[in-house]
Amino acid sequence: MVPGIGALLWALSGLVLSPRAGAADGKARSCGEVREAYRAKGFSLLNIPYQEIAGEHLRICPQEYTCCTSEMEDKLSQQSKLEFEDLVETTSNFVRTTFVSRHKKFDEFFRELLENAERSLNDMFVRTYGMLYMQNSEVFQDLFIELKRYYTGGNVNLEEMLNDFWARLLERMFQLINPHYHFSEDYLECVSKYTDQLKPFGDVPRKLKVQVTRAFIAARTFVQGLTVGREVANRVSKVSPTPGCIRALMKMLYCPYCRGLPTVKPCNNYCLNVMKGCLANQADLDTEWNLFIDAMLLVADRLEGPFNIESVMDPIDVKISEAIMNMQENSMQVTAKVFQGCGQPKPAPGLRSSRSVPDNFNTRFRPYNPEERPTTAAGTSLDRLVIDIKEKLKLSKKFWSALPYTICKEESVTAGLSSEEDCWNGHTKAKYLPEIMNDGLTNQINNPEVDVDITRPDTYIRQQIMALRVMTNKLKNAYNGNDVNFQDTSDETSGSGSGSGCTDDICPTEFEFITTDAPLVDSDRREVDSSASPRSQSALTWVILCLVLLLQRQCR
Repeated sequence: MVPGIGALLWALSGLVLSPRAGAADGKARSCGEVREAYRAKGFSLLNIPYQEIAGEHLRICPQEYTCCTSEMEDKLSQQSKLEFEDLVETTSNFVRTTFVSRHKKFDEFFRELLENAERSLNDMFVRTYGMLYMQNSEVFQDLFIELKRYYTGGNVNLEEMLNDFWARLLERMFQLINPHYHFSEDYLECVSKYTDQLKPFGDVPRKLKVQVTRAFIAARTFVQGLTVGREVANRVSKVSPTPGCIRALMKMLYCPYCRGLPTVKPCNNYCLNVMKGCLANQADLDTEWNLFIDAMLLVADRLEGPFNIESVMDPIDVKISEAIMNMQENSMQVTAKVFQGCGQPKPAPGLRSSRSVPDNFNTRFRPYNPEERPTTAAGTSLDRLVIDIKEKLKLSKKFWSALPYTICKEESVTAGLSSEEDCWNGHTKAKYLPEIMNDGLTNQINNPEVDVDITRPDTYIRQQIMALRVMTNKLKNAYNGNDVNFQDTSDETSGSGSGSGCTDDICPTEFEFITTDAPLVDSDRREVDSSASPRSQSALTWVILCLVLLLQRQCR
């Protein structure tokens, strides 16, 4: 080969192989544009090169002619980590604020609804009964105290609490309609035992128990769901990128600086692979998150319809007054049956034996007018509030698996889909060729951009998955009118180390389910008498058990 031709071919190969032909000729390019961009990030320009230098010292970016020193690469690497954390937190701001703001609205609404209902009852009863009510008002005050305690997470059995309310009310009213007798504590306890048998208040207690129980279960569980959604969103949006993720972020966001291309943004598909690798564990949250949102929407439907807490609490004063009217009308029969069952009480000393009902109890309550409903939080109604919450919840579905796409659509992050040829592909300004990875941890095994250990799921994310799973179960029970309290019987909720998290057939065994069933409702939405409930069921179970034992003995 002619020496001159060989030199020419070598020079041409240098032009083809190196994106810095000028550097290959010994003419280093200016780093002025990089210096300006670097300073705009808030960094000092001290010891920053004016022209490209050899890049053998670089640990992340391509080791070619570069505008970056080792110190610049370290600082830009840390900057990429901070920007990524901020991106995730900013992008997830919508879902966080959805749960924060809607939880606040619903909680305000519910508390004000209870306050208004209590105030309305107190005003009506003071106006109607005057001193007689005021002397016995703690019975009604205790009812609202327990309802509020249940709503705020207190250990309250709604059915037992309501039964106790009617029993106490019967005791008080029985004394008022029989003022000429003296009743001992034991006698009054005997009276309260006749509440279910005599039905002195008519059908009101049974109907109210159905309505209050299922409405409060749905409302409390729903607000608990908003709390869990808020907490999970807050926790998951605070990411801690792995070393492999930080390297990939640096390479994507700031290696263009080191190559003298500070204005060139990453290719969209390149960004997607980096984000899918960095947010692999967050994407695994998506399945349980979607099930949780679906369950929230189901309970929201109940709140709009048969479990509407507003339609229960607004007229509760009228319903209780109706029960008192029933007691008035049946006072003679109730008294006779109680005297027959509990015995003849002793006359009160110094009083006549006349047994007339006090004049105070002869007043009829005026009919309930729906237009007089108290103004609740922000002047809204439950229906409008729930509709608003449902719209926002629907928008948050598939949020975590869509997070990489949401981030990579940002103009500040990538060059966009329209610039597939003029974008940074991790090496130079050209099209990004590798395929886009699927979502989730296990699918990152061949991620070309991020080194992901698929055998070590993020324990913190698994804890959030478990929290969502538990809440989803509670919501499903609330949808059916059942109240389930989860008591964690293990020391930790989601294990430790690098396990793969909980499986459907293992995790639920860590919880003890304590269920309070609301009275049944048939397919026509008519309330079904639940008098044959726990007591009769347990008796039936006992009979069956005895029969089984008897048959076993005969078989022997």
